[in-house]
Amino acid sequence: MHVVPDVTDDSRPETQPRQPAQSRAAVGPDDGPAPARGPAAHAAPHPNPGTERADSLPEGTVEFGLHTFGDVTHSPGGRALDHPEVLRNLVAEGVLADQSGVDVLGIGEHHRPDYSVSSPEMVLSAIASKTEHLKLISAVTVLSSDDPVRVYQRFATLDAVSDGRAEVSLGRGSFIESFPLFGFDLQDYERLFEEKLDLFAQLRAEGPVTWQGTTRAALKRQSVFPTTAHEYGLPAWVAVGGTPASVVRAAKHGMGLELAIIGGAPERFAPFAQLYRRSIDELGHEARRVAVHSHGFVAETDEQAAEMYYPHWEAAIRKLGAERGWPAPSPIQFRQEIEHGALHLGSPETVARKIARSVTALGASRFGMKYGNGSLPHESMMGSIELYGSKVKPLVLDMLAGS
Repeated sequence: MHVVPDVTDDSRPETQPRQPAQSRAAVGPDDGPAPARGPAAHAAPHPNPGTERADSLPEGTVEFGLHTFGDVTHSPGGRALDHPEVLRNLVAEGVLADQSGVDVLGIGEHHRPDYSVSSPEMVLSAIASKTEHLKLISAVTVLSSDDPVRVYQRFATLDAVSDGRAEVSLGRGSFIESFPLFGFDLQDYERLFEEKLDLFAQLRAEGPVTWQGTTRAALKRQSVFPTTAHEYGLPAWVAVGGTPASVVRAAKHGMGLELAIIGGAPERFAPFAQLYRRSIDELGHEARRVAVHSHGFVAETDEQAAEMYYPHWEAAIRKLGAERGWPAPSPIQFRQEIEHGALHLGSPETVARKIARSVTALGASRFGMKYGNGSLPHESMMGSIELYGSKVKPLVLDMLAGS
């Protein structure tokens, strides 16, 4: 189980999809001089910024993502790896995902000993240097306990060094360790996110910002650098764990919706997707994309997947349950989550069928599978990553094309 955030999308009237940034070397001299940059030229190139719009993918197309929090894994012999080992393995997992045809890699932020990643954009930068195609996104960035200006700067930097592949997913966080760590009061939980999301949305226009609130220093016609080369601004999402107010908040800012589904049937989140689309329409924004985040694991057979995954799932749920007062997990609960709940686990064929059902029920155009859980070994995750990209992805696309 894990943190779930909020996503951002926006509302430009243009009809062209956002174009990824290109280096001058890639563009070539025939495209003319580069546009003027810097404070004088940079008034507000993205006056109505937006994440990837609903028409940015061909109809019926789904992007396939993998998400991780850098869980502290065990070696095949049962030794708990230290954080540096886990982080190096995570980079290798990202490289394999790129090679296997996965579209998006998401890395989540935590500040506790059982997760190794406290700064997703740092690890994503390392992966960017070794990959060519992966979109790189946080899963999530806990905006409430961070500074919106610094978040924007860090991800704009990641976007530059990855040649336009960066995205950010913003959330409140279901874990609370970052709040006392950075000096924030949990009494301000709602206000922190509301104000900071509002500021972040303004920063995405990449022009001078005037803003005043209670959670950070005011800004007066302040420009923030670096800027990006995206036509519609830095792609951003708000991750939502099941609160209608958060869904409406994402729509209010014209941001995309990422539904974090970590328990129960994915279909029960359909009303949130409907509320989001209705709110987007009522607010006059263009249609935005819906994404899904959920747990999963792929092996050659259903039986093998369950056998490999269950001990680590059980230990992780038991530990988190002890912190939150949940009942002890059981094999029956595990089976229920596979057959009727949010766990996309099994052979490539089984996982593909469930993903196809989930994205169809929610009208989603991106599915992000959290591929690790607790102490599940790196070697097991590498096998799952390869099967997800090489087998699950084409199977789902075939199913959707034939439906």
